[in-house]
Amino acid sequence: MKRLFLILLYVAVVAITPVAAQQPKGGPAPMEMRNAEPEEDGGGIHKVLKTKYIEGGAGFMSLVALALILGLAFCIERIIYLSLSEINAKKLMADIETKVTQEDIEGAKELCRNTRGPVASICYQGLLRIKDNIDDIQRSIENYGDVQASNLEKGCSWIKLFIAIAPSLGFLGTVIGMVMAFDQIQQAGDISTAIVAAGMKFALITTIFGICVALILQIFYNYILSKIEHLEAQMEESVVSLIDIIQSYKRK
Repeated sequence: MKRLFLILLYVAVVAITPVAAQQPKGGPAPMEMRNAEPEEDGGGIHKVLKTKYIEGGAGFMSLVALALILGLAFCIERIIYLSLSEINAKKLMADIETKVTQEDIEGAKELCRNTRGPVASICYQGLLRIKDNIDDIQRSIENYGDVQASNLEKGCSWIKLFIAIAPSLGFLGTVIGMVMAFDQIQQAGDISTAIVAAGMKFALITTIFGICVALILQIFYNYILSKIEHLEAQMEESVVSLIDIIQSYKRK
């Protein structure tokens, strides 16, 4: 997954650099220059976003865009990992029960080794200790299940971090934009509607983008949590089934 992060970072730099290069040196363009720029007709949503990106100041907008790219990288990595971890747990348990009933313990272990995901790993851990007493087996399975559950949640803290950072960067850009707007009003010596409106527009664009980034990442984060909950439910059901299978085997 490290390659995925590197690829997304490279794409982010390539996408951000040309837009940032259009930002005039020494900060955002003066309000008069922005108002004087002719608007392009049409162009689609990507040109609108590009225009707003420049109007919001490439410096802070680049940070917000970077938060989006990194947050999406973690989201994509988790979604791929969790999707690969999902299996037909009921079929796996039925196959394990068949092999254990036939006293083919090695065949059941081989089946678990060849099956991906935390459910198969937990079942393999239980089958390794099938000759121990049932309490030791259950304790071992529960401890290993906790390890597998923590692996499912790995990286989620980073997603939460970027959800919090994105709007914070937007608010910071807004405060700095307001300060710059007041500086331009002071330099002009006049509180004109055009200067105030342009300054407010510049200040609020960063907040809008920051909130949008946080909303996008929050949707992905909730989707990831739903997949984790589904896998954890599968793990719990499989543990109960495995204990029943082992108890039936020991009664023979």
